[in-house]
Amino acid sequence: MSIIGLALVIQSCKPINSNTSYLHQKPPGGTPQLFAPSIVNTDAIEINSVFNSTFTELFFTRIIDGSFVIHHSEFMDGNWTAPQPIQMYADQNRESVAIDPSITQDGNTMYFLGINPEDRANSSKPDIYRSQKTEGKWQLASKVEYPISTEKYAESYPVVLADGSIYFTSDRPGSFGKRDIYRAQYLGDGKFDTPVNIGSEVNTEKNERSTYVAPDESYLITANTYTDQKGFAISFKENNKWETPTYFDLGEPLIKDWIYFCPYMSPDGKYFFFSKRYSNPPESGWKGATNGEVYWVDVSNVFNLRRK
Repeated sequence: MSIIGLALVIQSCKPINSNTSYLHQKPPGGTPQLFAPSIVNTDAIEINSVFNSTFTELFFTRIIDGSFVIHHSEFMDGNWTAPQPIQMYADQNRESVAIDPSITQDGNTMYFLGINPEDRANSSKPDIYRSQKTEGKWQLASKVEYPISTEKYAESYPVVLADGSIYFTSDRPGSFGKRDIYRAQYLGDGKFDTPVNIGSEVNTEKNERSTYVAPDESYLITANTYTDQKGFAISFKENNKWETPTYFDLGEPLIKDWIYFCPYMSPDGKYFFFSKRYSNPPESGWKGATNGEVYWVDVSNVFNLRRK
């Protein structure tokens, strides 16, 4: 079989609004750099920067007083607006979670990992939520109904495809391990078909975590659980089947006790975004998180993998 690299996949994609700058930031080279210091990255904990397909809106999550709050900035009249929080739940005064947004190709629907204030107070598991943009404003979100969200199991990290279908992770029955990646075909009118486990090539007995999937499903990038290294791994789709993900070098040494997560590719295929989190002590997870940052790096020097 011919040797194919992700760079070839990226180069085959048409640039989208290529003259639009990334919040007027200097593009990174082959070494990861903080994305938009003092705008996105601040003294607070920030997670997962993503753009809509036309580069007219940026989204990321910031932790404020214990709540995970999605913020956004819009490209208007040649400039980016200052990031502002988006109200996703009616009760703004109680702790809640809105994180890991993914935007449909038309820019009018957002899916995200959510825990509303009532569920947060009851220590309930996360579900998949959806918000619609109406007359230029993002509306209060609602839980995506069964068979996506469930009462007993966790659903997290939704990624929406070009046709409206979504990938997400869940610990529901039928998983190979603690938490697997599933795909749900979009049926229209806000409905989804029964989610399907994407297979043992990607899902293992380990806990599969945050995953990015290309809009055309040509490749996916997921947290690396396939070797002893941290960071990320990539899988290509061949004959409608995912290959076992392969670890790749981010372009810098990985830092001990930091968690690498939230992989994302910019819509023009030029830059890879990811997040890093440090907790003290390291095993304390989000409860002990003291630092959270968003990075970006030029893909031409990172994704130099080949497959046979």
